[in-house]
Amino acid sequence: MRPLDEILVVSLEQAIAAPYCTRLMADQGARVIKVERPDGGDFARGYDTRARGLSSHFVWTNRSKESLTLDLKNEDDLAALRTILKSADVFVQNLAPGAAQRLGLANADLRAANPKLITCSISGYGSGGPDEARKAYDLLVQAEAGFLSVTGNDDEMAKSGISVVDIAAGVSAYQAILNAILMRHKTGRGDEIEISMLEAMAEWMGFPLNYAIDGQSPPKRSGASHATICPYGPYRTADGMIFLAIQNEREWRVFATDVVGDAGLAGDPRFDNNEKRAKNRTRLEPIIAAALERLTSEEALSLLDRAGIATARVNDMAGLWNHPQLAARKRWGEFGSPKGALPGLLPVTGASWQPRLDPVPALGEHTESIRAEFGTPPKSDNGIE
Repeated sequence: MRPLDEILVVSLEQAIAAPYCTRLMADQGARVIKVERPDGGDFARGYDTRARGLSSHFVWTNRSKESLTLDLKNEDDLAALRTILKSADVFVQNLAPGAAQRLGLANADLRAANPKLITCSISGYGSGGPDEARKAYDLLVQAEAGFLSVTGNDDEMAKSGISVVDIAAGVSAYQAILNAILMRHKTGRGDEIEISMLEAMAEWMGFPLNYAIDGQSPPKRSGASHATICPYGPYRTADGMIFLAIQNEREWRVFATDVVGDAGLAGDPRFDNNEKRAKNRTRLEPIIAAALERLTSEEALSLLDRAGIATARVNDMAGLWNHPQLAARKRWGEFGSPKGALPGLLPVTGASWQPRLDPVPALGEHTESIRAEFGTPPKSDNGIE
């Protein structure tokens, strides 16, 4: 038994935001029918072939789903989708703005046929407003949401190394859908959810927004260091690099005395609180760097651990795959795919249930069985524009 058992999700999805949302639902037991175009399907299938012959993005966001291929310009295929939606609990789509309505899949019409249906649309900027029809991709919204203004260094901005906007939108949609399911238990009715990538990312920008409230200067781009806490970030050692973080004045005093080896540094009036340290970081950082560059990474980490200072190794992807903490906690699982078994991080669950880890589907793998189950008519050659 899982929390979302018996919940049927139909998703007209592509790329990352909507597929990630529905994969999170599938992890917890929901049945997810992924509607794809017959001519190639979700374009994320073709991003790369790095995951043992499959797309790394697609493998990540599409396990435990069923793939149904439909040509929605064909009247019979569109009718088949409407038939399935009459039995669905949730309909998710991240088509271009207005596309679902033009197909005859307006939220109000779908809910008239199925009052319990929860509809969730994910778009770049949301309906209404001057940017409603603009195309939106992850990196473009990173720019619009101010994310790029606080990443990188003094010389150059830097994008996130992952699809942070898509993830924010997907998680926001997942959260809202779960709330709508709970609300349906109270009202007996479905609901309409609209997720804007811009708004999802704006929520995640809460710290810099409030730091710059009332027209104040925003956080400066600070590379891999923290913009407002010092010392907090990467430091070179004799044989590599480590991260460390000072969170309060007690830790600062211990760090200055036991790690840097300069008890007087702790009480230096230029550095005796975080605001001063951040303001005078160009004077402080060379002192810290000189102390750590004499040590190997393991020596530095050991010394910092004994002092009770938070640290981190600078791992690459191989380091993450082989992280001893994830191994010790048995956090890796395995799921199938058209290319065979693949490893993956286990979803978070409660202690009383196990996550669902079913295969990544081949394109159209479940089309015949789904059409038979819902009694939808076979496709004719009659198309609509």
